[in-house]
Amino acid sequence: MNTATYAARRERLRAFIAEAGLDSLLVTHAANRYYLSGFELHDPQCNESSGWLLVTTEGRDWLLTDPRYDTAAKRLWPEERLFIYTAPKTATLRSFLIGKAGGAMGFEPGALSFKDHADLSEGLSLVPAKGLVESMRRIKDTAEIEALRVSCALNHQVFGQLETFIEPGMTETAIAWEAEKLFREQGASELAFPSIVAVDANAALPHAVPGADRVAESGLVLVDMGARLDDYNSDQTRTFWIGGTPSDRFRTTMNQVRRAQQAALDIMRPGLPIKEAYLAARQTFEADGVAPYFTHSLGHGIGLETHEGPSLGSRVEGVFEPGMVVTVEPGLYYPDWGGIRWEYMTVITDDGVEVL
Repeated sequence: MNTATYAARRERLRAFIAEAGLDSLLVTHAANRYYLSGFELHDPQCNESSGWLLVTTEGRDWLLTDPRYDTAAKRLWPEERLFIYTAPKTATLRSFLIGKAGGAMGFEPGALSFKDHADLSEGLSLVPAKGLVESMRRIKDTAEIEALRVSCALNHQVFGQLETFIEPGMTETAIAWEAEKLFREQGASELAFPSIVAVDANAALPHAVPGADRVAESGLVLVDMGARLDDYNSDQTRTFWIGGTPSDRFRTTMNQVRRAQQAALDIMRPGLPIKEAYLAARQTFEADGVAPYFTHSLGHGIGLETHEGPSLGSRVEGVFEPGMVVTVEPGLYYPDWGGIRWEYMTVITDDGVEVL
């Protein structure tokens, strides 16, 4: 992305800020900050910030960061719109923002700590403004869709390589490490999330943590993995049978999962209520008498973050729109046996859905 892309996004955001009755928005969520400025996709630690972004309706935006990022910020942001704060952080920022934020300043309630909010409140009119940037990020532009397509292609490629590598006796952690090496060796900057590798009964845990359990001479292996390539994430799940002929239970469960997935894909299109995709998959499971073993939503949006809006659940409001990139990942989980999940990344097109 170039600086013009980020500037255009901030320009679009101004209309949302004004519509919310605000004069400015303080952006503190890392992915939102990056989406609007190109500055630092990640915060260094969960209890640290790389910086904040102030977007104003009058068009005078400010990047706020500390001395560690001075040089990095100047490489992509005008120096005259850069504020380098020092300790005490919030006191310094409060003094600066009082003169720059205008009247009502929106803040992201899911990304501003209670302490920072309390420290900033004196002298500032803070108003919670939920989801302003996220509503923009739900619809990917052409460049974002292409980046996601390429990231997904790498994921698919690594799955093909990994399938030939897995064999009886391998531990879950060894498989996860091989997946990470394959991603890194082929251009990924990092994993999108810690890989999930689960053998047999461990696959009944949708977010199983790889451990010392080994692939059986004949059994199932669930692998859910993804990587970040050119800033955008991939996320796919496959469930393999290793060794000999798959059991009848494996074949039956796999068939049920894939038919539920296809039932959702068959109806996904612009204008369809998002929850209808979930209900289509669930109704397939209900017809097979296995719906109680489908324990999570059908999928989620994906982009700069692995999990972002929209969620594909039974209570989600809104409809599918062209440019949404979402996963479709039904699964069935049996504590006494294991689980099967099969996940695609998809993009909503002008007249339907495309599997990436």
